[in-house]
Amino acid sequence: MPLPLLLLPGSLCTDLLFQAQISFFKGHREVIVASFFNCDSIEAMATKVLNEAPAEFALAGLSMGGIVAMEILSQAPERVERLALLDTNPLAELPEVAKQRQPQIDAIKKGHLKEIIRDEMKPNYLFDGVRKTEILKLCMDMALDIGPDVFIRQSIALRERVDQKNTLRSYKGPALVLCGRHDVLCPLERHELMHTLLENSKLKIIEDAGHLPTLEQPKITTMALASWLEDT
Repeated sequence: MPLPLLLLPGSLCTDLLFQAQISFFKGHREVIVASFFNCDSIEAMATKVLNEAPAEFALAGLSMGGIVAMEILSQAPERVERLALLDTNPLAELPEVAKQRQPQIDAIKKGHLKEIIRDEMKPNYLFDGVRKTEILKLCMDMALDIGPDVFIRQSIALRERVDQKNTLRSYKGPALVLCGRHDVLCPLERHELMHTLLENSKLKIIEDAGHLPTLEQPKITTMALASWLEDT
């Protein structure tokens, strides 16, 4: 029986982020989408996932989910049989980015979650493809469903995260580093860095995609994950 596939969504995302991948893989192996909405640190998110996960698994995370995946790798590397990092960042948050979070948090506490998503976050998500409007609506729906309290906890967690370069250097399992060519939130050079740090990794760049290739180019992204799951 193949190992379970454990998927970690990004901030303000639900299992709908991986809908195409879940549909494809669920007939071949157990697919688990982790939830850590009540946690306010990356360390706590990783601990919660580990407490609820099988003994060993294939681990894939996108954006914040990738950051949580790296912390899982830090806490329990022996349980991660293989690793996929999608559109994510191994570095601690830059001071200039961290400074932007408190004004967002203050605005959200005043009831402006929808405006923050619309004006400050959605413009950075996607490549200008034919499904952009449809995917942006899905992003808004997921964010509003998750709600402001979770957004605040996730923002604090991301602001306080630690550098994970040494964690990646020490991992020897099969690894996939994947990103959209046009991701401006987690640009290509971050993925080239992770590819360099991970000894047994492959780098896959998805054309005509931004920060959410699981939605923007679902077939190509799913096939890249399928290939990674078969790697030895």
